[in-house]
Amino acid sequence: MFYLVGINAKYIHTNPAVYYLKAYSELNGGKGNVSIAEYTINNPVSDIISDLYKRRPSQIAFSCYIWNYRMVKEVVSDIHKLLPNTDIWLGGPEVSYNCEKVVSELPFIKGIMIGEGEITFSELVNHYYNDGLPLCEINGLFLPENASSYTGKRELIDFDQVPFPYSDLSVFENKIIYYESSRGCPFRCSYCLSSIDKRLRIRSIELVRKELQVF
Repeated sequence: MFYLVGINAKYIHTNPAVYYLKAYSELNGGKGNVSIAEYTINNPVSDIISDLYKRRPSQIAFSCYIWNYRMVKEVVSDIHKLLPNTDIWLGGPEVSYNCEKVVSELPFIKGIMIGEGEITFSELVNHYYNDGLPLCEINGLFLPENASSYTGKRELIDFDQVPFPYSDLSVFENKIIYYESSRGCPFRCSYCLSSIDKRLRIRSIELVRKELQVF
């Protein structure tokens, strides 16, 4: 099983990234091969490691942000020792733009998913479970073991092609749900990672209306 791990700031928070990745992967050959594990930065690191060890993931990917990256580094270091045959992947804004530094700190990781991840993760799952593309041919990856490291730029997805990830609301009872009707930002604030890519994409209004009815 390929596990997507989100370590959130609070218990009431959810990590929309892992749900979007799972939903897109399931539409593209990954159904039954992906599961989600969510924790918070208030959980003891030992509890997170123990729970992940019990799950015995074949592959595992961590969603990395400024508020959880220090904890992610602790967790992956111990998971690597306990499950040395598990491929460890990282993704998210905290690791997408400084891959060389991340790998120097965590040389045992399998690789990093760079930028928007739906297509990249889907192809990664198919690589492991459906005889898909070799890793070096999957765009959007940084592979420490590959001589050229970067596999190529991943073009941004048509936002209408990203599936709605909240079909089962019982999973999110008593939680805050984050919904995206757009991605990207047209502004250029120097302190923000969103300024790196200026392309703003808006989900079609018909789709947004339909999805909001679920809530």
